[in-house]
Amino acid sequence: MSESSFMGVPREQVDWSPRIDFSKCNYCMECVEFCPHNVFEVNEDEEQKFVVKNPNNCVVFCRACGKTCGEDAISFPDKNETTAHIKSIRKEAKENE
Repeated sequence: MSESSFMGVPREQVDWSPRIDFSKCNYCMECVEFCPHNVFEVNEDEEQKFVVKNPNNCVVFCRACGKTCGEDAISFPDKNETTAHIKSIRKEAKENE
């Protein structure tokens, strides 16, 4: 599992995890097999073969599972927006000290 905070911000406040476009996904499961952080969970009996079960386990700014996807079915939030959000949370926390 990943750290409980990122740059001093609680991990659950940082929106960073893979988004799966199942209309593009061919269910090769390369991303699931690649990720060592248990972000994904396989659902053998479901039409949707896997889900992002533990988004807060995803390492912030890692995109490695997306690079394993030959179908480009995996995307992530905008890095600049995420960075700005983190800075905003940190600034607010400093002001409230």
